Amino acid sequence: MESVWNIRELSAGEIEQTKQLAKELNIEFLAARMLVVRGITTADAARKYIRPSLDELNDPFLMRDMDKAVERLHKALDSNERILVYGDYDVDGTTAVALMYTFLKSLTDNVDFYIPDRYTEGYGISFKGVDFADSTGCSLVIALDCGIKAVDKIAYAAQRNIDFIVCDHHTPGDVLPDAVAVLNMKRADCGYPYKDLSGCGVGFKFAQAYAEKYNVPFDMHRFLPLAAMAVASDIVSVTGENRILAYFGLKEICTHPSVGLSALVDVAGIDPKHVNMTDLGFKIGPRINACGRLYSGRDAVELLITSDVEFARQRAQDINAYNAERQNYDRTTADEALKMLAADPDNDKKHTTVVYSPNWHKGVVGIAASKLTETYYRPTIVLTAGENGVISGSARSVGGFNLYDAIDSCRDLLTNFGGHAFAAGLSMLETSLPEFKRRFEAYVAAHITEEQMHPTIEVEAEIAFDEISEQFYKVLRCLEPFGPGNPRPVFVTRNVINNRYTKRVGKTGEHLKLDVTDRTAAISGIAFGKGDWALHLQNGNAVDICYEVEENVFNGIRSLQMMVDDIKKKQ
Repeated sequence: MESVWNIRELSAGEIEQTKQLAKELNIEFLAARMLVVRGITTADAARKYIRPSLDELNDPFLMRDMDKAVERLHKALDSNERILVYGDYDVDGTTAVALMYTFLKSLTDNVDFYIPDRYTEGYGISFKGVDFADSTGCSLVIALDCGIKAVDKIAYAAQRNIDFIVCDHHTPGDVLPDAVAVLNMKRADCGYPYKDLSGCGVGFKFAQAYAEKYNVPFDMHRFLPLAAMAVASDIVSVTGENRILAYFGLKEICTHPSVGLSALVDVAGIDPKHVNMTDLGFKIGPRINACGRLYSGRDAVELLITSDVEFARQRAQDINAYNAERQNYDRTTADEALKMLAADPDNDKKHTTVVYSPNWHKGVVGIAASKLTETYYRPTIVLTAGENGVISGSARSVGGFNLYDAIDSCRDLLTNFGGHAFAAGLSMLETSLPEFKRRFEAYVAAHITEEQMHPTIEVEAEIAFDEISEQFYKVLRCLEPFGPGNPRPVFVTRNVINNRYTKRVGKTGEHLKLDVTDRTAAISGIAFGKGDWALHLQNGNAVDICYEVEENVFNGIRSLQMMVDDIKKKQ
């Protein structure tokens, strides 16, 4: 499906702001432009953005119920109660558990952690998990990255004299659980100024608050990498407080990584001195997720909390093997789902994709949903069989469409659901599937716009190759870390032709190595999956190119190159 290039145009006022900022900072217009479009319009604001400070983190006590959470935890520690740290099995959940467990372990030995089994318990708080807390004598459970909708489970725990503190970031339901404290910025009655923390981020604020109130050690630099990993992997905005956590978390990962994280970086083949958000989100994150998808998220937590180098090395190798196994399941599931859709004569008329097979591995349906969304670009749900006639799966959205609202409109057909605007999980009786598909399709058809049904690439600016200078790249690097809310800048250059060496590369020639010019300058680049464009360019035809700029180091020589996102015939 062809992408729409949405090129950001500057208003007359922004043009003047850009000129003024370029003058004040003594930088090129294009470099100043990148700052202005991000709302950074003064020299002071630019310096503050480029050099974030941990002092800019919000006061954790601005979060509703934080005082209650801190006092209940203090009571537990003061009375030597047994505490259970409970978290989801994905990156956000496991990093949150590793953070909270490590923090509490420095204060008490009477603490344990629990990660639910994806297959026997499902997402979030489970009755089995509450029973575990009861059987092991835990009177306080700290739930991280889950719990906001666990009304019945937390009531069940209360009957067993077990208190809950919920640290979550998912959208609350109509009724909050009857916990001692519910920490969630998305509560309607919560005045916390930043609304997009990860689950691990909420746990970070809780630990920070307790340490401040009772003057106990809080090793922020030990915990920042965990918070950064959650930001990179959990589709939260890399703005405001998240950007500060990610910025300093990456610095710590590159200079003082924990034993477990260092082992993961090694098996993932990442340069340990130059780890970035892409590495965390697309190399480290999938490996951690593979634990919960195929085996147990507990494996990931044990790696993240260990100080044993040999244990970390072996566990990281195991997790790397899990990831390879997960990739095989990914391919099989996506291929089977695509064949199903191709065989459906009405598929092209639909606004949604909902597919089900009892044979698919529950741990990879979310990845399959993402791949199907890329193919058909519409809200997608992939489901597989569970127990007792219940089927469950994952949902993914397209840009600008609120998936959570669409699923919520069918809540009477569901046994459980949760998530946010871009991704969600859900369960239902298999007998409810036909009616769910009908109503989900009807809701999406009535609410999605034509623009949302087509992939859009948000373009920073249309530029010439001779504008790609060292100073330009230096400012671009200052905008890092990139992610949702602060995407890596994408540029368009038009009327580009082959310079000398454009050719197919890769085992089957599926990729394109570019050496092109727009007659102002020449530049090289790589376009994955676009090998078919080689002949068109080699024959002297012009194209328009949409790309990101990155640094390439080869044989010790640095150069700037393009990472091509899209190619179109000359307009």
